[in-house]
Amino acid sequence: MSQFFEIHPDNPQKRLLAQAVAIIRKGGVIVYPTDSCYALGCLVGDKQAMDRIARIRKIDSKHNFTLVCRDLSEIAAYARVDNQTYRTLKSLTPGPYTFILRATHEVPRRLQNAKRKTIGVRVPDNAICQALLDALGEPMMSSTLILPEQENPENDPFEIRAQLEHAVDLIIDGGHCGIEPTSVLNIDQEGVMSVLREGRGDLSFLR
Repeated sequence: MSQFFEIHPDNPQKRLLAQAVAIIRKGGVIVYPTDSCYALGCLVGDKQAMDRIARIRKIDSKHNFTLVCRDLSEIAAYARVDNQTYRTLKSLTPGPYTFILRATHEVPRRLQNAKRKTIGVRVPDNAICQALLDALGEPMMSSTLILPEQENPENDPFEIRAQLEHAVDLIIDGGHCGIEPTSVLNIDQEGVMSVLREGRGDLSFLR
């Protein structure tokens, strides 16, 4: 049975964050809030934990996980970012956007898009998520918490608990999140941006 932490959305309790980090480092799968909706997360490179997330969501090996990072400096370790792309990312982070960028050699092959050699990265604007990443000291692998047969992400932590308390190791209650996932933006090698999914992030700057 999973643990259930009620963490303050503005002033996250360090004691609970430390316990959450310990769970992640032991191979745990957690549910946590972001600035768009609730998500599933685990340690980067933990194949067993990623497989568990895939089973919860009933997704195949072609599904692209997202690297959730604290800031742009972490993104640069996993994705190729030129000056123009850096300026674009700086203007949009933190925020409800996922960026598809060309992966660096630091990224294991199984985390990349097999054909395009890309990786999804994002920097959420959420105090709990930022504090958790800060305590962890590295990015998390993440996937939006959309359960099988559902169109929208889950946003009620108590309903999430009722459905997933035997499938995950920790559920973080950070209050009600939205039900709209991030906007997904592909940035190619020439720095050209295209919209792969319209979500919560404002895209008026592209029009």
